[in-house]
This record gives sequence, structure tokens and C-alpha cells, in this order.
Amino acid sequence: MSKQKTAQVANDDLRSGTKPYQEVARKVLPYLVRQAEANQPIYYSDLAEQVGMPNPRNLNFPLGCIGRGLIRLKKEHKLNASIPPIQCLVVNKQNGLPGEGIGDFLSTNYTKLTGSQKRLMVDRHLSEIYNYQHWDWVLDELGIQPVSNNIAKQLDQAKNYSSTGESEQHRLFKEYIARSPGALGLNLRLANGRTEYPLPSADRIDVVFEDKSLRIGVEVKSSLSNEADILRGLFQCVKYKHLIEAEQVVEGG
Repeated sequence: MSKQKTAQVANDDLRSGTKPYQEVARKVLPYLVRQAEANQPIYYSDLAEQVGMPNPRNLNFPLGCIGRGLIRLKKEHKLNASIPPIQCLVVNKQNGLPGEGIGDFLSTNYTKLTGSQKRLMVDRHLSEIYNYQHWDWVLDELGIQPVSNNIAKQLDQAKNYSSTGESEQHRLFKEYIARSPGALGLNLRLANGRTEYPLPSADRIDVVFEDKSLRIGVEVKSSLSNEADILRGLFQCVKYKHLIEAEQVVEGG
């Protein structure tokens, strides 16, 4: 069945539908609301992983169900304005656009548009999604709980995280990254990165690549790292970025 027909066959019962794709739609919607409130789209593969779906292609019917469910909700409450097609947030890695099935919710001739025309249309709807102020109301009306945000707890865990030293997994991953700039989307011709690069603050960055005037720092986390350690790594990246920039300013003069 073609992707263009997804929206037409997906039933719009988001409240109590018992078909598997309807249950998945109820699970997916709060994640989309989270993305809308963060002003960020999400890849099909990332969303599938977060909701526990092994095959991202199976998101087509749930997303169509969400789109039709929002249209139904507008009609039920006789709203003057449409509820933005939040499923538009789910995009392909290849082109950054939703699947072709989104055309049933955006324009009757969507599939005939050029890539740049599709981008303009999608961007307009993304702006509407980001600026919509009633996503919490939508979830409440549908009886769906929002995704819980445990960032405060995670921050506390990151602050209190203690390391037992470098693991073998971390060392091997660090060395792999140092000799594989292409894995990060960097120029394949770059020289191998320098590991344990020292900064004037006595901090050490896992890997640093040199690309002409650019100095690119990389903090790696192995599969052993938990969420607290990964969050700590994000803050380390913020610190290291400014330390590298300060070092370059001093070196330059």
C-alpha cells in the first residue's frame, strides 16, 4: 500500500481505538508534543526507538491516525482554528522532510512539489506547530499523559556522578574515534586526532582534531555510560568549547 494512502486508511479514534496502530498513536503523540514544545523535529528512527518500535516504517499508520484524530478533535469542539498537523515533526534523515503521506494533511498536490517547495510548505507548518499554545489541552482532551521530564533528577545524578577510571570500552572507543574522523562527518583526509588533549585548565579532552585553523574537540561515551554520565558529557562539551576558543585567542595573540 502506498505511503500516500496512509492518512486515508488510518482510523481517527485516538481516545479508545484498540487496533495496534491506534495504541501506538496514543504512545507517540506525547513525544511529538515534547518535540513541539522544544521547537525540534525528530527522525523516524529516533522516534521509533523511543517508543520501542523495531521498524520505523511502522510509524506511518500511527502518524496518520494522529493527523486524523486532531482533525476530529477540532470538529468535536467546533474550534475556529485548526490544530496544527503535529505529525509533520517526524522527518527522514535523508532530506529532513516528513514522508509523502503528510501531503494529505498539507496540500492535495504535495507529492507534485519540488523538494524546495515541500521544504517551504513544511517549514510554514512547523512554525505553526511550535507556536501552538494548546498542546497540553490536546493531550488532556484525549486522555493521554504527557511524557514525564526527569531533567532535574538527571542533573542531580550528573552532579554526583563519580568515575572509577577509564574503562577498556571507553579507551577503545576513544582510539577508534581518533583514527576515524569520517565517523563524525569530518574530512576523511584529517590527520588522526590527538587523545587526552591537555587544556590550560588542566582538563583533558578525549580527542582533538586539527583542521587548518579549526580545533575540534570530541568527548566520547561508551556503551557503559548511563544517562547521568552522558548528561555530564554534554556539559563537559560546553566547557571544553569555550576553553578551546580561549586557548586559540591566547595563541593568536
